[in-house]
Amino acid sequence: MSGDLLSLDGVSSGYGQSRILWDVDFALPRGKATALIGRNGVGKTTLLSTIMGLRPALTGRILFDGKDITRLSTHQRARAGIAIVPQGRHVFPFLTVEENLLSGLAARRDGKKAIPDFIFDLFPKLAQIRHRKGGLLSGGEQQQLAIGRALAGDPRLLLLDEPTEGIQPNVVAQIEAALRHVRTEMGMTILVVEQYLDFAWRLADLYSAMQGGRIVRQGDTSSETADAVAHLVHI
Repeated sequence: MSGDLLSLDGVSSGYGQSRILWDVDFALPRGKATALIGRNGVGKTTLLSTIMGLRPALTGRILFDGKDITRLSTHQRARAGIAIVPQGRHVFPFLTVEENLLSGLAARRDGKKAIPDFIFDLFPKLAQIRHRKGGLLSGGEQQQLAIGRALAGDPRLLLLDEPTEGIQPNVVAQIEAALRHVRTEMGMTILVVEQYLDFAWRLADLYSAMQGGRIVRQGDTSSETADAVAHLVHI
């Protein structure tokens, strides 16, 4: 079994006639957290969307757990074990917290119909507000709910787009602790797009930096500082 859970080989993607990603080669080792960094507009969100199947790959191929998923639908990728927490959270505003979490179960491969207890252990506030509608929650509560909903589907790969954006520090700490738990205790592979480099470096084992739709630098967060990498890739 390969040490990489996900790999991209020469993947290009974009919107209409506008190419955003250019021949990206990229891999995510199993059970590791990788921070995807770079300035706004360099293609980070497009890369996550292409992995999830929200944008088609125009060239190249995507392998997940050794299988070619390049032409699979977003739903099929979710069932294979990939989940995404998009920027802006996108919870269902007219559903309760509990109903939002139940909606995440559709991606499960084992057919379980109950919300896993560990989600409420990670985010105790969600248990307290489980009957409140998603649209009435604070930004921090919505972010916890969006992550909880993704985890309810029992993913092997969790994609997160700017999870700390607009979130107060105490909730950022909760999110960091939760993600650290699912990585270390549950063996989940994580790819996080993050502008807050201190958070990214505390959470991630590895980093990949993007410029102009390409991966231009990769490394280990324990051997390079966030400031040094930010200077090198002009963040």
